[in-house]
Amino acid sequence: MTRAYFSLGSNLGDRAELLRRGVEVVAAGEAARWSRVYQTEPVGGVVQDDFWNLVLEVDTAATPRELLERAHLAEAEAQRTRERRWGPRTLDVDIVWIDEVTCDEDDLVVPHPRMFERNFVLVPLRELREDLVSEPQLARAHGRVAVVGTLDTLH
Repeated sequence: MTRAYFSLGSNLGDRAELLRRGVEVVAAGEAARWSRVYQTEPVGGVVQDDFWNLVLEVDTAATPRELLERAHLAEAEAQRTRERRWGPRTLDVDIVWIDEVTCDEDDLVVPHPRMFERNFVLVPLRELREDLVSEPQLARAHGRVAVVGTLDTLH
């Protein structure tokens, strides 16, 4: 068993429900917990609504490739389209960290290459695993984040 971390975000449709369903699909019945939900500013320069983001922790025996397939399945179920890079989306799921695993393939890089640049990943990740995110890393990262609630309290 290993522990894997995913960043989930949504800024189209029923964000709370899309995040809830994304958590279910990615966790796939394995032991999991997740951070609070944060409202975050988009990155990449495309004008769009703010995102709701969280980080999901899963205790898993799955391979990194199997975890990537779960992420893609969750996005497909949310009817995510890829019309514009860094554009609005119903659901975005990224593997950001897997304990004691590194991977550098065309479509799968772990740890996520930009995770330490983004507060929308680091703030909720630190909530779950303080040892993975230092104060200096948080200080260097970019992006406004604000707690909006939990998956249980959001509608």
